[in-house]
Amino acid sequence: MCARRFLLIVFLLTLLAVASGFAIFQFGDRVLIRSATPKGNFTAPPPASGPDYAAAASWIARPEDGENPSTWLPERIALPMASPPASIFYIHPTTYLERDRWNAPLAGNRDSDFRAGLFVQSQASALTSAGHVWAPRYRQAAFGAFLLKSDDAQAALDLAYRDVRAAFDRFVTEAPADRPIILAGHSQGSLHLMRLLKERVAKTPLQRRIAAAYVVGWPLSATVDVPAMGLPVCLGPEQPGCILSWLSFAAPANPDLVVDSYQGSAGLAGGKRKREDIVCVNPVSGTLGGASPPADNPGTLVPAADLVSATLVPGQVGAHCENGLLMLDGAIPALGPYVLPGNNYHVYDYALFWGAIRRDAALRLGAWRP
Repeated sequence: MCARRFLLIVFLLTLLAVASGFAIFQFGDRVLIRSATPKGNFTAPPPASGPDYAAAASWIARPEDGENPSTWLPERIALPMASPPASIFYIHPTTYLERDRWNAPLAGNRDSDFRAGLFVQSQASALTSAGHVWAPRYRQAAFGAFLLKSDDAQAALDLAYRDVRAAFDRFVTEAPADRPIILAGHSQGSLHLMRLLKERVAKTPLQRRIAAAYVVGWPLSATVDVPAMGLPVCLGPEQPGCILSWLSFAAPANPDLVVDSYQGSAGLAGGKRKREDIVCVNPVSGTLGGASPPADNPGTLVPAADLVSATLVPGQVGAHCENGLLMLDGAIPALGPYVLPGNNYHVYDYALFWGAIRRDAALRLGAWRP
């Protein structure tokens, strides 16, 4: 995995972000909807066809696998000398771009499988300062499901979530019972993570084991989502057992595609989501509504000139929370030309702050107590 061209990661991240856009783009152009909608109606697969998470083949990364995509690191960055204690459950975003079905097959689609591995490599790797990664394969909803409000689309999302939930249940069974847990996702992965927190963590003994939850690239309501998820929003950088969430934009920002579909939608705790309730935790400062100058950012992932690897470039990108968005400051490095409409840096939510996320996870883990 380490030898694969890092630029390809950036390119594929972009394709996926443009395609899935987070339900967020579900009111997109009609031509896009027609060209992206999966053919036919959703058909529930036989129960026995689901993934077996007791099998290694159902995981992209597990501690038992030794070297796996999550163990990738940028140049001159090393794993901690001592094995960190956390167990990390990471849910990758959409990687299935076909329209022949509503849910991706578990395996066998070379492009989708490769992209999923690249996401684990470029995003989950930021968390290995805190522990070892578990990243399941799951029958993700195809990107066309995010362009529609329909029974078929919801059924596809529900099927994907059931796989994630089954993987998490297996993770809890196999991960050491005395160790802290870090949860993370991006885009579709964060959508499923929100529901997982509500159904599997809130009001259970697992709440006390969560060192941090990174719900990134999906809008989260402080008033009608967070109360159902069992954890508070992070207020400070060394606060354990809390949620971080952000949506990256540069000025001049136009978040209408995000906000219009979010505004008035149903929250996890009941009630309607409101624009002013979107959670923004600055990943550099680790604070709710915080601001950080570029000098405070320990590193942004930037492709090398030879396109073979990546380096961590510090002090380039700062950020401040403004009206629920994480607004970028400073000189943004040349990450690639794939910024979404409205100066939306969704594609780079992790890459912009890779070093800060790595530091944040270690701080929250250090503050966690049984």
